[in-house]
Amino acid sequence: MSVVIVGGGPAGMMAAIAAASRGRKVVLIEKNDRPGRKMYISGKGRCNITNNTDIKSFLNEVVSNPKFLMAALYAFPPSAAMEFFESNGLPLKTERGDRVFPASDKSADVIDLMRNLLKEKGVKLVASETVKRLEKVGETITKVVTDKSEYPCEAVLLATGGISYPKTGSTGDGYLFAKELGHTIIEPKPALCPVLLKGAYDTAGKLIGYNELPFPQGLSLKNVEAKIIKKDNSPLYKEFGEMLFTDKGVSGPCVLSLSSRINRAVFSDIMFSIDLKPALDEKTLDARILRDFGEAPNRQFKNSLSELLPKSLIPYIVALSGIDPDKPINAISKAERKGLLGLLKNLRFSIEGLEGFDQAIVTAGGVSVKEVNPSTMASKLVKNLYFAGEILDVDALTGGYNIQIALSTGYLAGKNI
Repeated sequence: MSVVIVGGGPAGMMAAIAAASRGRKVVLIEKNDRPGRKMYISGKGRCNITNNTDIKSFLNEVVSNPKFLMAALYAFPPSAAMEFFESNGLPLKTERGDRVFPASDKSADVIDLMRNLLKEKGVKLVASETVKRLEKVGETITKVVTDKSEYPCEAVLLATGGISYPKTGSTGDGYLFAKELGHTIIEPKPALCPVLLKGAYDTAGKLIGYNELPFPQGLSLKNVEAKIIKKDNSPLYKEFGEMLFTDKGVSGPCVLSLSSRINRAVFSDIMFSIDLKPALDEKTLDARILRDFGEAPNRQFKNSLSELLPKSLIPYIVALSGIDPDKPINAISKAERKGLLGLLKNLRFSIEGLEGFDQAIVTAGGVSVKEVNPSTMASKLVKNLYFAGEILDVDALTGGYNIQIALSTGYLAGKNI
């Protein structure tokens, strides 16, 4: 049986290996000069292959349509992915948060392994060709046409990815092919990306724009709690860990995860918030502030927070507090101290939006999973069409989950073609 797979990312390569292992004659078409280009830059060039966790915990990290992925994850769970790489000669290591990387810290080693397996299984790899259309006779796809050649086929698998990091070749081609074949495309949105902010709210509730009060750009914060909250301050989502300020907003692990939760939200209805001291409740933090103030009661306010905050954050907090920077600590009122406490525990920002697809790690949205058989990854609309990976309306948080989804859906599709 001849199979054409469009897209040489992790989903396409795994599908090709799985299909060829079952005796299929496989052609893998990749528009770049080599497969796995996006994998080269994943995990900052280290390639976070998967997450060493159980399926139930894994599904808790999936943002869109987790139930759809159950069959794929049971067919090829993280443990199977780890065994796949290690049994084929790639030592792995598990780091904080159960993130799994190649022991070499080189994404190229992951891609080389998969390319070698493609060759070993007899997969014909066609690089530097762009698919232009899928031709049908009746309800069956019979041919894949590229800018250079034509490939007759008995089945087609679309693993073209989303539209994040378009420089790697993810330009949304697969959405167009799927739509032309009758599939519904859930509007793509950037996911796992920086959040753009208009500015911060001072203690009087006034929004101070970043043009008037620039963000402390480049400042990295550790062990903070980043939150998405409603206008009444009730929490919607929260993440604990690291984040950093950019010139127009925030980024970092905490922020990326939160961005995937809000990419379809009405931004005017929500706010971004930081608890700078999540380990301390308000009463304990207030006592800490009083203790620090008591040690040097004549010190100016602007010089009193060095034990509590990073140096570059102090002028920002002082400006938002509304307290005269030169005011002696012993002249600060209880109300002013309460306002400062509120900033430290609930530093609120107005959300402008999200960075675009060029900075999004993955794409949310894609081919509607209602039109795809979760047990086989086969189209419910076209007899010999399959899908795998990011082209589907599935996405997850950071930590190796998205590459594992690509591997699992690719394996299941390849096995069932």
